[in-house]
Amino acid sequence: MATKRKKASPKRKSVRPENGSHMITVAVNGRKFTRAVEPRVLLVDFIRDDLRLTGTHVGCDTSHCGACTVLLDGRAVKSCTMLAVQADGREITTIEGLSEHGRLHPIQEAFKAHHGLQCGFCTPGVVLAALELLRVENAPSEDRIRTAISGNICRCTGYQGIVDSVAAAGEMMRPRKG
Repeated sequence: MATKRKKASPKRKSVRPENGSHMITVAVNGRKFTRAVEPRVLLVDFIRDDLRLTGTHVGCDTSHCGACTVLLDGRAVKSCTMLAVQADGREITTIEGLSEHGRLHPIQEAFKAHHGLQCGFCTPGVVLAALELLRVENAPSEDRIRTAISGNICRCTGYQGIVDSVAAAGEMMRPRKG
């Protein structure tokens, strides 16, 4: 009978006693950052204030509006309800990380072409929530799209332009035959 190996104990966080900060390392949009953060700093504030990536918006501070949505290890999360220290060792994608070599991501192109935005405040969060869906299902139904973005509030559009944009992005992201 094989013996079970004992799991390695998790690494302790490096704490700076003078202010209680924790050292964290995160990969944001493919770039690694190591910073000292106070334990109470929200992920949205870390992204905006420490990393100066202001595409992630602060809307309600209660997780209701979705303007702060980012991808954490590929999953849509509301960064206003997560502490920065909880993201230690993880990969974060913000709206700034979608374009490559100065070219918009297909979902950004689709939002532009199909009028999926008006004031643009909710757009980064909606785009990232929809992208999570499109990475697993590139031909979602209208109901699936509406469910995927249901945690994101848009006060300007009637959502149809957003739904049309997500559907068009799915079409653009589908592998081509032949």
